[in-house]
Amino acid sequence: MTARTRLLDPAVGRAMSTLSAVAKKGLGDPALAELVVLRASQLNQCAFCLDMHLALAREYGVSERKLDMLAAWEEAEEVFDERERSALALTEAVTLLTAGFVPDEVYERAAKHFDEARLAHLIGLVVAINNWNRVMVSRRIPPGGYTP
Repeated sequence: MTARTRLLDPAVGRAMSTLSAVAKKGLGDPALAELVVLRASQLNQCAFCLDMHLALAREYGVSERKLDMLAAWEEAEEVFDERERSALALTEAVTLLTAGFVPDEVYERAAKHFDEARLAHLIGLVVAINNWNRVMVSRRIPPGGYTP
C-alpha cells in the first residue's frame, strides 16, 4: 500500500474544510460531532480519520467507554443517550444508503432531538466526513499524520 501524497486541489480542500467546520459549529455539540464522524469513519474504514477524530473526541471530553462502545452503539443502550443514538442512526443511514434513501423513521427519530437547523448541520457533517473518508481512503493516507 502506497500513500498518494496529493490529496486534493487546494481550492477543493478548502471548500471541504469549510463545510466540515460550518457543520460542526452549527451542530453546537463538539463531542457529539466527534462521535458522528468517528462512526462514519468506522463504517468507511478510514484509519487516518479514526486516528484524528479519536484524538479530537478525547480533547472534547468524550469518555473512553463511549469510544470503546461506539462500534456497537445499538447494543450499548446504557452508554449512549437517545439524542446520541438518533444521531448515530442517521449517520449510518446517510453513510450507507444501502436502500437508496434514508428511512423515514430514522430521519423522524433524529428530528425529535434536533431542530431544523441543527438537523441540517448534522446531515452536513455526515456528508462532509464521508467526503473526507473517501479522499483519505482513495489516497491511502495512513494514520498518524494528525497532531492536535
